[in-house]
Amino acid sequence: MKRFILLLIVLLLAGCSTVPKVPVNAPSPLRPVPSDGVSLNKISDPFEGANRSVYRFNYYLDKYLLLPLVSGYRFILPDFIEKSVSNALDNIDDIGNLTNALLQLKMNKAGTSASRLAINSSIGVLGLWDPASHLKIRPQKEDFGQTLGHYGVGHGPFLVLPLFGPSNLRDATGLAADGLIFSAIDPLNFDHNELDIPYYALETIDTRKREPFRYYGSGSPFEYELMRLIYTQQRDLKISR
Repeated sequence: MKRFILLLIVLLLAGCSTVPKVPVNAPSPLRPVPSDGVSLNKISDPFEGANRSVYRFNYYLDKYLLLPLVSGYRFILPDFIEKSVSNALDNIDDIGNLTNALLQLKMNKAGTSASRLAINSSIGVLGLWDPASHLKIRPQKEDFGQTLGHYGVGHGPFLVLPLFGPSNLRDATGLAADGLIFSAIDPLNFDHNELDIPYYALETIDTRKREPFRYYGSGSPFEYELMRLIYTQQRDLKISR
């Protein structure tokens, strides 16, 4: 239980990592992706007032805590060490990708994730290098929110979680489930060492470092609405793949 509580605390700090990814070719920081079934008026948002307040809170947390931590991290570590850390964390993440691919019976994706784990954990020296990607074996990102969506669970109300960022009832449930699964598998044997706090702190900083999103970075008065639409569209796209 102690380990799981710690996981939840650090996941809170990593919350802004759940904001929507921005396409490389996007002319704006917030650009809706094509969708054939989601529009602004189809997204349930009964807690909009509270969500907007939490979104604003997350902005200040991001600006005054997480982004300064990222800046310090980048200043201290050489680029090649940063890359190795990211590779090692991605290798551990492939455990969750594999688990959720199996739960969805996506055997091709499960095989890909298993291959990445085997190659990067051995030839890549515990994931510090990523030879699997050089062999064109690409990451297959899967989480429990996608697993629930795969079996027909709807979005539920849109949510902006404190520190977690944009979500919905289904994905918030999936986030908690992924935490429980990771805690149960315990790949780093946290029960018998003191690596849990350094690991989660490093994962938090690395995740935020790789996320291009900036709160209120669009300059649009409709940023909240756009963020809500983008998040919902992109989650639907991920589930459909």
